[in-house]
Amino acid sequence: MISNRGAFLPFLLLAGCSGAPDNGELAEAEARGSREAAENGRIECALEGAKLFDRTCTVEEMSGADGTVLVVGRGDVGYRRLLIATDGRGLVSADGSELAKVTIVGDKLIEVAVGADRYRLPANTGGPK
Repeated sequence: MISNRGAFLPFLLLAGCSGAPDNGELAEAEARGSREAAENGRIECALEGAKLFDRTCTVEEMSGADGTVLVVGRGDVGYRRLLIATDGRGLVSADGSELAKVTIVGDKLIEVAVGADRYRLPANTGGPK
């Protein structure tokens, strides 16, 4: 009878060599991914009360009569317009009666909640550049 015990040895050795992930490297990779996605017009969003974010929303910047407006696309369910406020509030709703609530969630990252939708956008949060 031939034993197959030796066939699994390389897999066990590989499994034993893998160390824990470096949280700093993971955070840096995620930040880099967020910046690249935003540069490509994609941002993270959690729509209609979803708990988890995904990069399915789009963002475009436009100049309007009242200033710079971000048009945030919500997949195939429409869009929201957010006005960049010049009075320190960050972003405000440019249409509709729902208010935009802005929260700083990380270094140069804000979360904007409008109704049951949340969007994560790169921002100048006043920290070091």
